[in-house]
Amino acid sequence: METSSSGESTPKRHSRHGSSGRALPRRSTRGPLDIGDAPIPVPSPTSTGHSLPHQSSSLLSPSTSQYMTPRLPSPQPGSNLSTLTSPSFRTAHSTLSQNPLSPSRSPSLAPTKNFSFLLRPEIYHPLTLLDVPPPFRVSSLQPDPATPLPDLVGSGNFRSAAIKAAQLLTSPDLSPSLPADIATIFDLIYTRLSCLTLCGQTALAAQEVKALEDLNSSYYRDEEGRHLVPWELRVLAVRLQGMGFNDARRGVMGYYELAREARLTLTSLKKSRTLTLSLEGDGDGEEKADVDVDVDDILEAEIKKWETRLQELGIKVASALVEMDDLEGAARFLSTLSPSSDSASLSSALESQKALLYLCLGDVEAARSCISVRKEENEAKVILALAHMADSDFTSAVTIWNNLISSPESTELPMYRQNLGVCLLYLGRMSEAREILEALVEENSSFHALTFNLSTIYELCTERSRALKIGLAEKIAALPERGGEKANGDFKL
Repeated sequence: METSSSGESTPKRHSRHGSSGRALPRRSTRGPLDIGDAPIPVPSPTSTGHSLPHQSSSLLSPSTSQYMTPRLPSPQPGSNLSTLTSPSFRTAHSTLSQNPLSPSRSPSLAPTKNFSFLLRPEIYHPLTLLDVPPPFRVSSLQPDPATPLPDLVGSGNFRSAAIKAAQLLTSPDLSPSLPADIATIFDLIYTRLSCLTLCGQTALAAQEVKALEDLNSSYYRDEEGRHLVPWELRVLAVRLQGMGFNDARRGVMGYYELAREARLTLTSLKKSRTLTLSLEGDGDGEEKADVDVDVDDILEAEIKKWETRLQELGIKVASALVEMDDLEGAARFLSTLSPSSDSASLSSALESQKALLYLCLGDVEAARSCISVRKEENEAKVILALAHMADSDFTSAVTIWNNLISSPESTELPMYRQNLGVCLLYLGRMSEAREILEALVEENSSFHALTFNLSTIYELCTERSRALKIGLAEKIAALPERGGEKANGDFKL
């Protein structure tokens, strides 16, 4: 305040002072550049280029030790966003931030993938014996704990295989960063999820698959852009994640993403095949010809594999629409499906799959039209018999099933006889149906449809159906080839 000569104080006027020549200290702030990411790359000690002037590390990154860290990608699945400076996060590789094929990339700085977040024991739920029928709980009927995993899957012991896969995933023998062990991890996860689905524990599989998070993330690809996760696991995860996150449309979108990748791969393979064919005439030696033949065979096999995958994705989209109860959308989508190639086998398989889905939709005439051009094949006769059953024309269906059973070319006799028994059941010939299904059990057949339909007959025949169903479970448990483990749902218990 200034004092006038009269003794009164007056407010101080604003005045601009000249610079004193001393810069004010910069306030300590943190921004996007402070999270361990220097915008100006520091050359390595062996670089021959001109050195840059010294920059203060306090302005750009917390410590100078992070200069040699690759550019940070999006957080890896399962990472904690509050620990951005953890080594496992900083060393993650992103294909968007750095070209893996760049010649200036130093091998010593190549980041490694770490999938330890998939090996946490809390991810994998324990399986109880509550869903197992009492006759199958006997310890003598349980597989040996030392049985290899492939043998458990091959023998149909899916519950034991799921338990074994979880034990292997949580064992300390796996290294989550070694390439060989990474492939083993994903194979075990696929076995675990598929076996849970096959043994009636789809709800548990839908919860466990959440640990994979976004499989389209660049973190799941190697330095050359190839996906580290097997195709079968990616396809299975789409459906299970849609169920786990209670978002059926997520599954449809996931199938479309996979279909886009399949089309891009097919386009690339076909271009390579065209280029190979155009260069075949350039070599005139026998060795060159042999190499060309080998390359052609490999390309043709890859093209056929991806065409099959693309076609199967179309069927899975239609199946997902059926599960969403969007029957009209599923019917429209099925009408647009066409074979992905001129292969007769692919075309035949697609038409059969479409026919079965049309039967699920209740469009019997559309199902018949799918097999109209090949009515003499056994596969077409099966679909035609199912169409008769859908129309409640069980007499015509019985005729077709009997013809298939007597045919020397038939390879699925248990299935034909089981369907014949179902037709006889609907015609009121229950005793004949029961004899046919019980005879199949005596012949070591014990698939799900057979035990379920026979249990239904027991419920219709007597009020003591539970005792008969328990007896059926005991009989199948005593079979030398019982087809693996069973669940209560197989016997309607």
